[in-house]
Amino acid sequence: MDPNKIKLVAFDLDGTLTQHKTKLGDENKAVLDALAKKYKLLMVGAGMCQRIFDQMNHYPIDIIGNYGLQYAKYNPDTQDIEIARNTVLPCDRESVDKRVTAMRDQYGFYPYKGENVEFHASGCVTFPILGTKADIEDKLAYDPDRQKRRKIYDHIKEVFSDYIVFVGGSSSFDMAPAPYDKAYALSLYCQENGIAHDEVVFVGDDYGQGGNDESVYKADFNFITVDDYRTLPQALKELL
Repeated sequence: MDPNKIKLVAFDLDGTLTQHKTKLGDENKAVLDALAKKYKLLMVGAGMCQRIFDQMNHYPIDIIGNYGLQYAKYNPDTQDIEIARNTVLPCDRESVDKRVTAMRDQYGFYPYKGENVEFHASGCVTFPILGTKADIEDKLAYDPDRQKRRKIYDHIKEVFSDYIVFVGGSSSFDMAPAPYDKAYALSLYCQENGIAHDEVVFVGDDYGQGGNDESVYKADFNFITVDDYRTLPQALKELL
């Protein structure tokens, strides 16, 4: 990576800029402030733009959400985001439900609490192994190192070949309609804004097998790995 060539610095959120599902802290906000003086900044997330914006304490930044299905631009006049794209794709719920049930039967994913599948308005899907109403303690304890789910990841990808499958959280598989993933979303953004891939650096923590940053890590973008959000300043020293 040539720092002098970089125009865009794109970020994952949970685990990269913040602790999971916690607000942006002062130290990493200061890192973003310093970077913003030199580069265009962008969030590339798995969740909805508004949720990302709220978690970042309304930091002034453009946001790609739902793996590219949603895109929001920051308006400095209103100090708020404005949704520029909100793609909603159809979902064959009956087919998805049958396939999830078949996986439960094959791998013994019983009992579970709540619903068999969580369907999102965007067309994305969550396969919650413990069910949609599982206790948080059980979810956190189920597969914290992701090894249980990674053992069957290739099979799940095969069964759900019409989706991009991610090993999500500690007890689920998250799925976005193909071809939507972070690499696809970032490539689309670059195409729309006249930015070459080698002028981009992505900063993320979830780059292992099934991680939602893996597609960017394996693509032709520059990539800076962050294994602990508290080490972000050190990880970005070359850019700062």
